[in-house]
Amino acid sequence: MAVHLPRPDLDYPFSQPPETGNFTAVAPGVYWVRMPIPGGIDHINLWLLEDEDGWYIVDTGMATDKGMEVWRSVWRHAAELCGSEKPVNGVICTHLHPDHVGLAGWICERSGAQFYMSRSEFFMCQTLMADSMRNAPPEALDFYRAMGCNEDQIDYYRGRFGGFKQMIRSLPRVFNRLHEDDYLAIGGRRWRVVIGEGHSPEHVCLYSEADKLFISGDQLLPTISSIVGVWPLEPKENPLRRWLASCEKLRELLPADVLVLPSHGLPFRGAKARLQHLIDEHHAAFAAIRQRAALQPLRAMDLFDILFKSEIGNHNLIMALSESQANMNYLLAAGDLAVTTDPHGVNWYRANG
Repeated sequence: MAVHLPRPDLDYPFSQPPETGNFTAVAPGVYWVRMPIPGGIDHINLWLLEDEDGWYIVDTGMATDKGMEVWRSVWRHAAELCGSEKPVNGVICTHLHPDHVGLAGWICERSGAQFYMSRSEFFMCQTLMADSMRNAPPEALDFYRAMGCNEDQIDYYRGRFGGFKQMIRSLPRVFNRLHEDDYLAIGGRRWRVVIGEGHSPEHVCLYSEADKLFISGDQLLPTISSIVGVWPLEPKENPLRRWLASCEKLRELLPADVLVLPSHGLPFRGAKARLQHLIDEHHAAFAAIRQRAALQPLRAMDLFDILFKSEIGNHNLIMALSESQANMNYLLAAGDLAVTTDPHGVNWYRANG
């Protein structure tokens, strides 16, 4: 009974992505790169912004040999486009996830480019990279036991702990901090920094108001809902409250005909309708959880059939649990649920009232 409302009709002006290793112009001086990545989502969209004396790259792809091969091919095509090789002047990363920041250090070292990111994303990325080669802490194991994980599932998590750094070549040691309402002047455009929250701590989006272009990263996608999860480092966090507030902010900010350049899927128009759909779908899930919790006590892992269409196994368990816990934390904060912990350390949630 997964809660999924019918998606609104969106306008897709580009029916096909660019070939791997090449790029497509989506507006004057703005080019779309499609890079393959391993995992369930098999690609990421990256963006080239042309300036008079060089290029700015928005997001980098994951640290794989294929990723580096794609960038070498893109630079060759860029040199052909310009008639000569122009340098990479800046690398802008929307947020800390490896498919967005994985090759940032490699590109900056190769080119001497300046690195741009928000502060929370930069330091959270460093924190997660520092877990490499460490054992999973007891607090993290207890966090997943509290959701109802058995010891086989805990062992699976323990074996994968610390793998974040394997997907990131390196992170530049120095960065230019991006704040809400900063402006970047690139290629005759003023790109306004718009910060979103929920999917990651301080997600950077870029908005050219004059040209109605919005580089959304993972903050706004056309067909899938970004992961909004709770993790062992911040077990009481309420990211869904921040996510929904960000969706409402973007719904008010963006005009109906803005061209959204997302990290996954195709560029589209129809941002307001899509944002309202995301908000409505989350509230429909809240209602379903409240209804079930009024009938019986629930663990976080008992929400899977409400939240997800796909079957949950070890390969996607941690992501699913993170989203389930985000829903529980939201409803706890709203006063809709109460929680008790049993002698085995498992949290059980019941409807209030």
